Amino acid sequence: MADLVALSGKMGLGCILDAPTWTANRDRAAPLGYAPESLDAINKDAVALMDEVRIASGRQDVLVSACIGPRYDPYADIAPMSAKDARAYHSEQMASLKGSAVDLVTAYTFNRLTEAVGVVQAAGDHGLPIILSFVVETDGCLADGTPLKTSIEQVDRDTDAAALFFMVNCAHPSHFANALTAHDRLKGVVVNASKCSHAELDEADTLDEGDPQELGAEVAALIRDNPAISVFGGCCGTDMRHLRSMAREVLRQ
Repeated sequence: MADLVALSGKMGLGCILDAPTWTANRDRAAPLGYAPESLDAINKDAVALMDEVRIASGRQDVLVSACIGPRYDPYADIAPMSAKDARAYHSEQMASLKGSAVDLVTAYTFNRLTEAVGVVQAAGDHGLPIILSFVVETDGCLADGTPLKTSIEQVDRDTDAAALFFMVNCAHPSHFANALTAHDRLKGVVVNASKCSHAELDEADTLDEGDPQELGAEVAALIRDNPAISVFGGCCGTDMRHLRSMAREVLRQ
């Protein structure tokens, strides 16, 4: 994280530090051996760690966000929960984060609309600003075939546009570049290094790190064609090489 803060400072960019809390909810943490009663402290400790990095930077343009993950594996073939159930479920983690050092929460890798609606509502119930990030398949749609634009607009309708904005994460630019449509509510991309589908990555025995230089150019192209995008970063398979390339190519435009 310190390297990320240093890179953003060198490039004259702001920085969002994501606390490692993506699976720090009841049903995702249980198979990892974490009891529900331990999760409150885990969420708070993770945020405190990121806050220490922020304080050490001495900068005013570094934000701390807590990652909120879906209740189940986002790529599993399971029935979606209702928005009401999702609101109640994610409220547990939001309650832990309320009053911590977070500036906002980011719901990453959501691909079921009712759960997306519920997590936005849960954040609102606890007074936490939220970014909602969808994950799409290689056709630029959610797992059930819903187009990205339709997904954004439906969640906005059902939540009175309560999310700060929307992002796409855990997909390669080639999977969704044609699906963005310069939507003014989609303001961030956090991309995979690999061009493989989620199914292919799930079966892979080795890490596909892609081409850092090519990825940087592709992210820069996304931002050029979608001027509302102001947040970018790396997801699966990326490291500081990819982030340096992205920052360099984006600023070169």
